[in-house]
Amino acid sequence: MRVFGLNIPNRVSSVHPLYLSKEAKWRLKVIEWYEAHSRNASWTARHFGISRTTFTKWKKRFDDYGPGALEDASRRPDKVRTPTWSPEFETAVLEVRQLTGWGKDKLVLLLRQDGWPCSTSMVGRVLIKLKQTGKLVEAPGRDPWIPRRPFQRPYGVRKPKEYLADFAGAIVQVDTSHVLLYSGFRFKHFTACDVFTRWQVLEVHDRATAHAAAGFLDTIVKRMPFPGKAIQVDGGSEFMAEFEDACQQRGIKLFVLPPRSPKLNGHVERSNRTHKEEFYQRLKTPNAIAQVRQLLRTWEDVFNCYRPHQALAYLTPQAFHRQNAA
Repeated sequence: MRVFGLNIPNRVSSVHPLYLSKEAKWRLKVIEWYEAHSRNASWTARHFGISRTTFTKWKKRFDDYGPGALEDASRRPDKVRTPTWSPEFETAVLEVRQLTGWGKDKLVLLLRQDGWPCSTSMVGRVLIKLKQTGKLVEAPGRDPWIPRRPFQRPYGVRKPKEYLADFAGAIVQVDTSHVLLYSGFRFKHFTACDVFTRWQVLEVHDRATAHAAAGFLDTIVKRMPFPGKAIQVDGGSEFMAEFEDACQQRGIKLFVLPPRSPKLNGHVERSNRTHKEEFYQRLKTPNAIAQVRQLLRTWEDVFNCYRPHQALAYLTPQAFHRQNAA
């Protein structure tokens, strides 16, 4: 989330470091390095390959307004170009566009033939203004011959844009991944990742069924040190039927992602990769799923209580949760 309006200290200083952009997090890391070492601005600037002037500017903004001030502010100039076309020309562009539906490169030729002196870029700016003001309404880009399947779930809904993961348990992302340790021994790995604290709950099952997912929901409730308010899943069949009923019975919100959008479940997707690289690839070949469950339970404790997380300023999920719960 990018934060602008740097002249409003209360808004900027309240930005949680987790929600800073990648650039702002790096600038915060520079300032933390400065605080942890000799508090020498020149040394810090040389260490990170930036100018001393740039670092002192970041430091002053951080001291005055907090982490949010490390975001890039608007670079819009004080004086901007004003439209040079007349209302009559704007109306002519609108009429030709509605008649043909063509782009600026074709429209400029027709307008010049009608006696309007204009450039391609000017026609493009007029089209942008017409869209912003609502005078030009574009046709939908989807294929009209392919009917849309309505989103029909008895309990699950799309996550509202205003719903944020700003406290522990606000959103717990759940996903499954296929694991093949060797030929003939495969199973499904279930991961639950709390977006705010990165706390993980892990479990394996023979198959990814709705019954298994409902059982995993019970495991989430038992092992997470805070109540989960909402579960976010993809549209997989394992997260329907019994799983959906279990969420409804427990009063847990269920957010279902749109099709082909795994990036919206990015925290748990990245966690699946971590578990494969740091657990399964180092696992000595077991011969039963019961052994995998036992070893995975130990890895879950290591992940939550001992493994530092870069996204949490190198705290563990347990330490980060305690720090924010205090």
